[in-house]
Order: sequence, then structure tokens, then C-alpha cells
Amino acid sequence: MGRILGLDVGNKTIGVAVSDLLGYTAQGVTTIIRESLEKDLEQLLDILDKYEDVEIVVLGMPKNMNGTIGPQGQKVQDFGNFLKKRIKPKIAYWDERLTTVAAERTLIEADVRRKKRKEVIDKLAAVYILQSYLEYKH
Repeated sequence: MGRILGLDVGNKTIGVAVSDLLGYTAQGVTTIIRESLEKDLEQLLDILDKYEDVEIVVLGMPKNMNGTIGPQGQKVQDFGNFLKKRIKPKIAYWDERLTTVAAERTLIEADVRRKKRKEVIDKLAAVYILQSYLEYKH
């Protein structure tokens, strides 16, 4: 089994996490500052080159609390469709409701300063998305 890459796709940033080779744990990789689709893709391709054995890219799907997909969810689907045309690994979507809230709570409980939280929140949200996906798969 290859690695799985987890993405928390926002308007300004993309949080990135990757699984271990066995697919049990998720580790934060980086936060990409979004500039354009092509530059976002370049940075993702660099990460995919570093982790050559990525088989699936999981995108966090922001759903409304009633389970419907709103405007932000549509943006994530559009980004996923863009990736499908440009990269080799399969694309999957995972419900990310409340992952950013959980990540924020974790950082506050760890007494991380507000400025530092802003720098790592998206990466940690990507870890939460990927970890819940991995736990579901096992």
C-alpha cells in the first residue's frame, strides 16, 4: 500500500498531511500559501515527488451541518477536478466538518499563541482529515 496525502483546501491556504507507509498515522507536512491553481499544483507536485508512493489524495470536503454541499464545498470539488486532470494519484473526498474547530481547540489547549496558531491551523486540520480517513479505512 502507498501513502495517502490529505489536503485541507481553503481560499488562502492548503494544509497538507501525509500518512505513514502502512496507512495508520497522519503527519503534518506543510501549509501552502495559495497564489494560483498552477502554482498550487507546482507545490503539490513537489510534495508528491518527495513522497513518491502516494496513491490517494484525500481532500477535506466542507459540508453544511445538514450534510449538503455549499459554495466552499463546490470550490473544493472544482479543485479536486482540476487535480484529477493533472496528477496520477486517485482523488477522494472526506467530510471535514468541525476539523478546523477541533484543530483550533487542540492548539488553544496546548497554549499556542494566536500568531503561531494561524501558521499551523490548516496543516493540523489536514492531519485531522487524513487521520479520520485512515481510521475509517482500517
